[in-house]
Amino acid sequence: MSLDTTTATTGIVGARNVDHFAYTVPDLDQAVDFFVGALGAELLYTLGPVEEPGSDWMARQLAVHPRASARIALLRFGPVSNLELFQYTAPGQNTVPPRNSDVGGHLLAIDVSDIDAAVAYLRDQPGVEVQGDVQLVTDGPAAGNRWVYFRAPWGLQLELRQVADQLPYEQTTEARLYRPDPEWRGAGIPGSRGVGHVGYTVPDLEQAVAYFTGPMGGELVYREELTADASFAGRQLGVDQPLVRETAVVRLGPVTNVELARYTVADQRTELPRNSDVGGHHLAFFVDDVELAAARLSEVAGTEVLGEPQLIEDGGPIHGDRWVYFRGPWGVQLEVLNMPDGMPYEQGTSARRYGPSPAWTNR
Repeated sequence: MSLDTTTATTGIVGARNVDHFAYTVPDLDQAVDFFVGALGAELLYTLGPVEEPGSDWMARQLAVHPRASARIALLRFGPVSNLELFQYTAPGQNTVPPRNSDVGGHLLAIDVSDIDAAVAYLRDQPGVEVQGDVQLVTDGPAAGNRWVYFRAPWGLQLELRQVADQLPYEQTTEARLYRPDPEWRGAGIPGSRGVGHVGYTVPDLEQAVAYFTGPMGGELVYREELTADASFAGRQLGVDQPLVRETAVVRLGPVTNVELARYTVADQRTELPRNSDVGGHHLAFFVDDVELAAARLSEVAGTEVLGEPQLIEDGGPIHGDRWVYFRGPWGVQLEVLNMPDGMPYEQGTSARRYGPSPAWTNR
């Protein structure tokens, strides 16, 4: 089914930037140690357990089992990205994450200045699996890019990408990818420039593009297609069968690229993971007014706002945070939030969250 864009607004009211991307992992401490120790992220704060055993609050606000419990960590990952990690304990939790080719598959891509040096570094990291060999894109809108996938010790899909100085798509559109600052230098992977894009596998690419370029306020940059035999797909993508992958890359605000993918493959899993499942994930937007954004989103075709906007008043590291989750047409999990200046976590670390940007259009 395709989104009826005649009823869709363009962009989330008051949006400044993508605030964070989030993943549910089997072991929070392991994941934090990996992102900090191997990839150079900075831990900002931890929360939890978050639970409401006497009510349906977890189901209403997070779409998980009412008796679910979550531990949470927030990390600064690169110059303009925040990464949120969850570990859930929940009845009926699915601990088998989706593959790249499954609906709900997802990845986190890191731009680097020297992909060969980055691969050599990763091959020395305990538990990391580099998938296949570095590939060169030889035609299409991203010709000149080099890439390779790798997995974190618990299986999270990541990617290294060395982006060419000029790309063919730039000759046919005024839209541009966000390019991480080439002068930024971080810890972890040699030559890391930060997050280049996040990726999501969707059931209907046209629907997803319409939603992310309409109600979510993105800009389509380019499309491409990959046809792979079983040997290449297994070695490079972790899918042991022939496939066709159609992708669309969307610029979301000032500093975020999103790669939407639709796979044609024989045994695709089509059920999205819940927030509480290993492989659960969401994308969050910083907005000026959470209540107003939620009210407007509730009027958008195919969008479901979960529960009511929440204000955290527990005296903890993000006291004062306002937030609410919502879902897009195929069930994709999203969030709007607002954090005021001077959050309590800042008393315990010199590291800071990225954002907010002065404006969604600040490029």
